[in-house]
Amino acid sequence: MLLRVIKTGFALAVIILFISLVWLAVGLYLPRNLPAEKVFFEVEKGMDISTVAQALKDKGLIRARLPLAISYRLFFYPQKIKAGEYAFSSPLRPKDILSLMVKGKVYLHTVTIPEGLTAQEIRPLVLPLLSDGEEGFQAAFKNSSPISSLDPGAKNLEGYLYPETYSFPKGISSKEVTEALVAQFLSVFSEMRRSRGTAPGLTVREIVVLASLIEKETGVREEKKLVSAVFHNRLRLGMKLDCDPTIIYVLKQEGRYPGRLKKKDMSLDSPYNTYLFAGLPPGPICNPGKEALKAALYPARENYLYFVSKNDGSHHFSRTFIEHQNAVRMYQKNHH
Repeated sequence: MLLRVIKTGFALAVIILFISLVWLAVGLYLPRNLPAEKVFFEVEKGMDISTVAQALKDKGLIRARLPLAISYRLFFYPQKIKAGEYAFSSPLRPKDILSLMVKGKVYLHTVTIPEGLTAQEIRPLVLPLLSDGEEGFQAAFKNSSPISSLDPGAKNLEGYLYPETYSFPKGISSKEVTEALVAQFLSVFSEMRRSRGTAPGLTVREIVVLASLIEKETGVREEKKLVSAVFHNRLRLGMKLDCDPTIIYVLKQEGRYPGRLKKKDMSLDSPYNTYLFAGLPPGPICNPGKEALKAALYPARENYLYFVSKNDGSHHFSRTFIEHQNAVRMYQKNHH
């Protein structure tokens, strides 16, 4: 009698165990098709497995909460579920969800920073991902320690936030973002300087300032070295640079640039006004890209001193003032 009870009990236990394993396996491995190509899910700091499982169920990413919670304790504990934003796609198995979260494989957003933006124009591109918002970005921008060895005079990171395509997770700090941009600048710039051999008699800061002017003066790649030649020649001769973008930079910073320079703006009282003051402005007016930096280091071997817009994005370069005046008359006449 007792033996039969034990046998029956054992058989029941085996059946229960088998059903439990099947239930667990179904809960873990049965894939779910999602309504969208990618579904995002955020694990906030301090969330435990029960909260995560409930949130996943509420969002329709898993059928049941319990198999996920039990599976985590059986197969993944004591590894922690990492906070962050995850992207899931079909077919989605609960085991894959757990695996991603334990490994911390958060979703990386692609952020493309074009050449020639100021830090304040870069800010809205990264702001949706930042954990510390606008204030955090301003504080990170004003901290010049990442470039202090290269440019001891820098008061902020303007000029050193390298334009490139980056991959950042949501919840990243401003400090991590600015450090990544500066690290990319350092990598690209040190490679350029190594290959140059002899420097053109300018400090790193002066090269970056010059590159920022070149970046804003022309979007035509082939012209950057010619614009650089004009500026190098003018600096050598002690001529003023007469660079419109330096005035535009100040007006934009002060929030009063109407989209076009007026005659009175040429007498703007600012050290950035290259029509009033000879030499380079005190700091970069944007964050230059590779071609502009290269042009600042390797100006074309030309004795041009002037250039004027042809009103099609390109420029006419002149060696003498008379030639320049003729070009101005020709292109301005055509323009008006």
